This record gives sequence, C-alpha cells and structure tokens, in this order.
Amino acid sequence: MVIQTKTKIREWGNSFGIVIPKEIIIKEGLKANEQVIVSINRKQTLEDFFGKGKGKINDIQKVKDEARKLWKMN
Repeated sequence: MVIQTKTKIREWGNSFGIVIPKEIIIKEGLKANEQVIVSINRKQTLEDFFGKGKGKINDIQKVKDEARKLWKMN
C-alpha cells in the first residue's frame, strides 16, 4: 500500500521527525509503535525544474503543463 502526504520535518530535541496527519492514521488503522516504511522525495524548486534560465524556451505551454504536474505532486 502506498500513501502520499505532504509534511514538514520538525526538530525534536537532538533529533528530527515528521508528523503523519491524523486522517491518515485513522483511515489506515495505524497504531503507536507500528513499523512503517517512509520514502523521502524532496520538494523541487522552480530552479530545479526550469534550470537557471540558460537557453531558449520554444514551447511555453508544454513548460506550463509540466510545472502544473510537478506542483500537484508536492
């Protein structure tokens, strides 16, 4: 089963952690101390997506469509 959600990394003492939204905990029936596997995908910046502006953009609509796909993933 794959569940995706957007969350922030938070500092807890000398460690870092993430919070799983309550809706997901309830929906998936997750319990305290249950082991889960977490995949980490960094949010891409517009600079990562578009580059630093080198070169010419020939099809602006194609670029806008790709940007929308990326924004929906994040």
